[in-house]
Amino acid sequence: MIEQYIVLGLAQGSLYALMALGMVLIFKTTDVVNFGQADMTMFSAYVGFTLLVGLGWPFWAALPVVIAFGFLLGVAVERLTLRPAKEAPVVSLLIVTLGVALMLNAMASWIWGFDPKSLPYAISGPPLVLGNIIITRHDLVIFVTTIVLSLGFFALLKFTKIGTAMRAAAQNKLGAQLLGIPVFRINMLSWGLGVALGAVAGVLIAPLVFLDLVVMIFVMLKGFAAAVLGGFTSLPGAIIGGLLVGLFESLLIAVPFELVNQLKETLVFLLIIVLLAVRPQGLLGEPIHRRV
Repeated sequence: MIEQYIVLGLAQGSLYALMALGMVLIFKTTDVVNFGQADMTMFSAYVGFTLLVGLGWPFWAALPVVIAFGFLLGVAVERLTLRPAKEAPVVSLLIVTLGVALMLNAMASWIWGFDPKSLPYAISGPPLVLGNIIITRHDLVIFVTTIVLSLGFFALLKFTKIGTAMRAAAQNKLGAQLLGIPVFRINMLSWGLGVALGAVAGVLIAPLVFLDLVVMIFVMLKGFAAAVLGGFTSLPGAIIGGLLVGLFESLLIAVPFELVNQLKETLVFLLIIVLLAVRPQGLLGEPIHRRV
């Protein structure tokens, strides 16, 4: 029976991993933690709802449009709100992301209302049965999508000129500018890709829960926790952190104590606090050296 909880945890953790990957990418290249990621994800998921339910599109036709919308939303946020305030302190930029989140939340309530919405599964049909393990077709889509996007993303960073420029800008912005790398364009691209990853997570998790104006906040918190656990400067750490958070959360459900199930959210973050007390930089993060 424990195998079933592991599969469920990996499926849930894959979504946290996508959210964490987007947040870490934005942070590495711009030094800004995107506290608006939840509402950007929520708004993108509502766009998916309009295509899937309102217009009757098939899932695989709607998904590329949702990804493109998330990318353009991230680009617009960086270009219109963050770049004009590029000289502001980091705390001010965090407030800007919160302001964008409030604006998107208000727009979503005006367009789609406050009632929860339900999205269809990516693939319907009977689940796959492997011994004692039951895997829904939607969970299988989550696994495949996460693997494909993660491998494609790392291939982009490792084997393309754009990826090299992104890694250079993340390591040393001034040095990258002196080498002729358009850092502002790289920042814009990073925001686009980061929000697009969140959009994928949103449209995949929405069929598992009711979509409303606040549900993605909890997903973002788990993604943020996954990023911190893996190391907020490590892209592979974001993937590993997301899977670990999902696994631990799922395994807590298997504990035959009602109190543990009620406190599983708290216990997840408690575990992260304990691990960070032992390794402050996260599992794969690099330690920060300060000159005294």
